[in-house]
Amino acid sequence: MEGLSHKFAGASRRVITSFPTYARRAEDGRWRVHVAGMVCRPLPATSRRRNMAIAVLKRLLDLDADQARSPLFQHRADAFFFQRVAGQPVEVVIGGRRFSAGATDRVGHFSTVLELDERLLGEARDEIPAGNGRSIACRVETVPQADDRPEDREDAAAAPGRIHVVEREGLSVVSDIDDTVKDSNVIEKRELLANTFIREFRPIDDMVEAFRRLEAGGAAFHYVSASPWQLANCLREFFEKEGLPAGSMHLKLFRLKDSTPLGRFPSRKRSKRRAIERILADFPGRRFLLVGDSGELDPEVYASVARRNPGRVAGIAIRLVHRGDAAAVVRHRLAKLAGRLPHGMLAVFERAEEAFRSGLFDAHGRGGHHGLSNAF
Repeated sequence: MEGLSHKFAGASRRVITSFPTYARRAEDGRWRVHVAGMVCRPLPATSRRRNMAIAVLKRLLDLDADQARSPLFQHRADAFFFQRVAGQPVEVVIGGRRFSAGATDRVGHFSTVLELDERLLGEARDEIPAGNGRSIACRVETVPQADDRPEDREDAAAAPGRIHVVEREGLSVVSDIDDTVKDSNVIEKRELLANTFIREFRPIDDMVEAFRRLEAGGAAFHYVSASPWQLANCLREFFEKEGLPAGSMHLKLFRLKDSTPLGRFPSRKRSKRRAIERILADFPGRRFLLVGDSGELDPEVYASVARRNPGRVAGIAIRLVHRGDAAAVVRHRLAKLAGRLPHGMLAVFERAEEAFRSGLFDAHGRGGHHGLSNAF
């Protein structure tokens, strides 16, 4: 479901955001529609927690007063400054019908799976002006409660969204975001912060074109990333602006108050693998191309997924982000990893055209790595 949020009308009002998810056809012919999102309340400008967080960002990024007041910094930072609303009932409207999406959990998230027949799915598709047959329109809304504050009862939060429709068979691309399709420089943490908060998002241009070609060949897309859910709307805007294929997003839970998140949450490697394997389980008839970069643990995660799910992975494509001596070290690491996989399954490239020439970016998923005998 394509993520959109109700505009911040005021610091006291609740805000609902829909997360990009997907619909899948079950064995009985009906559609299982995944709905997910978050309800929060923006922190007021006078909030001590907000002001302390801004002060930390200003110090880390060495921002001057003008940079701190810039609309871009304010927009990105505001995505992180809120209180989560737990226990909030949510409804979703699809094709003119209203469904319960349950209540938000302790971190303000909601998630449910609905069952729709083909007729209702078709009606929801008709609600999209662009006529994109691969997604359906929906709307998520908070449900007023008797103990709500007056302003919350008068102005229930709502947000439109789209659910990406994925058939039982075909090729799916599972892709990282940072340094795979978006220039983030995760290796350099200060640069990563700057690219997140004070600079316009920049695409990896040849990857945009590569993904468009895969989409034109019928591929569906699932973006599995360590980027926080708070950036879902900013990423959606970036994808639309640059023409990247839309798809489901599977991001990371992050809270400002967690000063040592790596000690409190499952490892990034394990949580990413689990997210990918949930997608594979939902689409047992599809084959998967796993696309990432060498900056962190994408190669190890993808190799683990391929070994644990034999016959499901058409290929693994890793964009090399290191240069010089570091690149040689990384290539050695990846060569050792490739040795534990079927020959030619894992390919490393610097430009996307290399992956097309090798045969890895096969939009039809025909055998995937068969054309990669010279990869390693």
